[in-house]
Amino acid sequence: MSDTPTIATDQLKIGLYIFLDLRWFEHPFPFGHFKIKSEEQIKIIRGLGLKEVRYNPVLSDLSAPPSTAIHQPAAQDASPYIAQALEAKRVMIERIKIQREAVARIEHAFVNTAKTVREVEKNIYANPADTVHQATALVTQIADSILCAPELALHVMGDKTGGEELYFHSLNVTMLSMMVARDIKLPQEVVGTLGMGALFHDLGRKEIPNKILMKLEPLTQAEQHLYEMHCQYGVEIGKRLEFSAPVLKIILEHHEFFDGSGYPHKLKGESIGLLSRIVALANHYDELCNPLIIANALTPHEALSIMFAKLRNKFDPKLLQVFIRCLGVYPPGTIVQLSNGVIGMVATVNTLKPMKPMLVIYDATIPKEEAILVDMARETDLNISKAIRPAQVPLEIYNYLSPRKRVSYYFDAAQHGLQATP
Repeated sequence: MSDTPTIATDQLKIGLYIFLDLRWFEHPFPFGHFKIKSEEQIKIIRGLGLKEVRYNPVLSDLSAPPSTAIHQPAAQDASPYIAQALEAKRVMIERIKIQREAVARIEHAFVNTAKTVREVEKNIYANPADTVHQATALVTQIADSILCAPELALHVMGDKTGGEELYFHSLNVTMLSMMVARDIKLPQEVVGTLGMGALFHDLGRKEIPNKILMKLEPLTQAEQHLYEMHCQYGVEIGKRLEFSAPVLKIILEHHEFFDGSGYPHKLKGESIGLLSRIVALANHYDELCNPLIIANALTPHEALSIMFAKLRNKFDPKLLQVFIRCLGVYPPGTIVQLSNGVIGMVATVNTLKPMKPMLVIYDATIPKEEAILVDMARETDLNISKAIRPAQVPLEIYNYLSPRKRVSYYFDAAQHGLQATP
């Protein structure tokens, strides 16, 4: 950026896109580069003691660059503006600290919940009655908290989550299914059934040989046929565990597609149960984001785009709309560029305001573990311009934002008593 033109601070005008070559905590603005919007901002910049600043002609509103001759700024007391702006910055720093603490709390709750799912899966044969009771209690707690929360915040989880990766798929599908259930206002008792069906949708995979489950090459026709049997196997195991008929129906139908191209019975349209259609949607999305071969993983934004553009016939159209609306066009885990050129990663989406997510911002002057968190709902002058594929992001930015190898979701409902069962 050394070839960026400079301008004297006494020549600043509204509409100029400027760069402050100061560290984040040395100035009161949310970002170190931005378009000047007001005379107050100009007074604050002059009060920072800078004789000149760099500016970007392309991003500026002014057609011709103003004079760059350095004049002494007019004597003007900027201290009231600076004091006010620094106080706003202090409040912002405090808010980020609270947000960071909330993220740590949510990640802890997520790991505990994943551990519970692991215990459930591990003990399903050895201690079936207690295990089903434990799973029911977990699903009830998740359902109660998700349905009762006035707002629902969906967080993307970090990779350092305690080695419970095998159980994230079941948990992701459960969380995403319940998100849809909340939006379409399913009755609470039905949501409990949905949660149990989502949590155990892949139960029958226990009967499929590992060499098929873990095979990286395409399955042969015979292997594919055996793999598809996991739906029926899941029903058989579920009957032994005394699951209700609606839960068994979800386990059987979670690979059925709306256009009749699914399995095991090639059911079509509304002949597939409503709860099964919800789980099929969440299941397919998670498989696109978290495939067996991580190199084939789609970003959350790509997965939603493909489901809408190329696969939409496979899903209930109304439920697909709900799913996209709740996750937002830029789901958690998506790398984005803002209208001011800043790059960040979507960390949290409020399902009521999906176009105004919380972002982790890349800033080379700030340590990664202290990264700025920006709430787009508070930044009225900013918007998201586009999603960026991780491969298109410079390595230092990629490593800073550390887009997840596997995308896992968890809802922040701590105020409503969501705790993993011990």
